[in-house]
Amino acid sequence: MLAHTDLQSDSRPYIEFVRVSKSFEDQPVLVDVSFEVRRGEMAVVLGKSGVGKSVTLKHILGFLQPDAGQVFVAGREVSRLSEAELMDIRRRVTMVFQSGALFDSLTVGENVAYPLRERAGRGLMSDNEDAIQARVDELLTLVELEGVKDLAPSDLSTGMKRAVAIARALAAEPEAILFDEPTTMVDPLMAQAIGDLILKLKRQTGLTSVVVTHDMKLARKLADRVVFLVDGRVAFFGPARELDSSQEPVVRDFIRLDEVSFLKSG
Repeated sequence: MLAHTDLQSDSRPYIEFVRVSKSFEDQPVLVDVSFEVRRGEMAVVLGKSGVGKSVTLKHILGFLQPDAGQVFVAGREVSRLSEAELMDIRRRVTMVFQSGALFDSLTVGENVAYPLRERAGRGLMSDNEDAIQARVDELLTLVELEGVKDLAPSDLSTGMKRAVAIARALAAEPEAILFDEPTTMVDPLMAQAIGDLILKLKRQTGLTSVVVTHDMKLARKLADRVVFLVDGRVAFFGPARELDSSQEPVVRDFIRLDEVSFLKSG
């Protein structure tokens, strides 16, 4: 196990799970889970529904605490942090939810500006309105949504809402970004577009990222390394290119079913 004393060291993982277990009402959800995400790396947590993928994200942000084991983020053990320290972690690590979680009462531009105004209020950036609007325009251009700044979230498709949510997450200037099932409940063309967008952002920003998904095609497109969960356990952890050579039966079945699905859709 790694030591976690020098918070500024770039040689240590940005996120690390060390033998983490979590149960709800005696039902195991995570069982002895260990993996790490290096700084600047994109890790994909892959598996079918109900295997603990989203629970993993909630542990990273400190919304859940492990029954056993340790979770480290930016060198700090999450379960030992005060609420104020957890708020600092949640500023460093932002989440893009399945729903997008946009403020319905605000326009798209106001949604993206929200973290910018928060940062200005903490003295981390200028509160000049022209500068804030220029940054909003820059972020919407980055996620390829020029021209929607004055629309309401209700005017947008599900995929567009997720793109706006990504822009808002980036506005917080995070060190890491978490994506919870980014291609769920969108059509195949929009799923491809969202995957392409996340890949573009990975290349342009170099942010540490974790993507939770059951979408094998998305995992192959994005992952530096894959954490494959089966019944709450890590069945595979390693480079994405080595996933096909896994001898774990459930992993091989998952890959085979994905290939059959792809052939049928084609």
